[in-house]
Amino acid sequence: MKLATIGYEMNTQPQLIEKLKDAGVEVVIDVRAVASSRRAGFAKSLLSAGLNEAGIGYVHLRELGTPKPGRIAARAGRVAEMHRIFNDHLAEPSAQVELAKAAEMAKEKKVALLCLEADHDACHRSIVADRICEAIGCEIEKL
Repeated sequence: MKLATIGYEMNTQPQLIEKLKDAGVEVVIDVRAVASSRRAGFAKSLLSAGLNEAGIGYVHLRELGTPKPGRIAARAGRVAEMHRIFNDHLAEPSAQVELAKAAEMAKEKKVALLCLEADHDACHRSIVADRICEAIGCEIEKL
């Protein structure tokens, strides 16, 4: 079983959807705290509609997003600081509930965690993916 992760930073919505379809992704879990984007096609409603049209489900788990101080650190290139902030956030009960939901979904279907950052290792979704795979015993597929 594999859990995919993908960043849309270098993609158009059609390119992203094609990559997801090629990988056999059934559900996208949006792990952005704020599911809006200045990039065309990546705001929550437009992304959800495009994915649904392609036969891919969409779920937004806001509590698996990076809190504002973490996003500021990430934009400044302070990845270690962002990871620390995000790990602290993941200890919160609301984040734990959504992490468990994501793990349950990943047991049942091919899931992709989605965020902006193109580089999986510089993004908080790498931490979410690691936690899910530790919980359910899967491999990470970086799309």
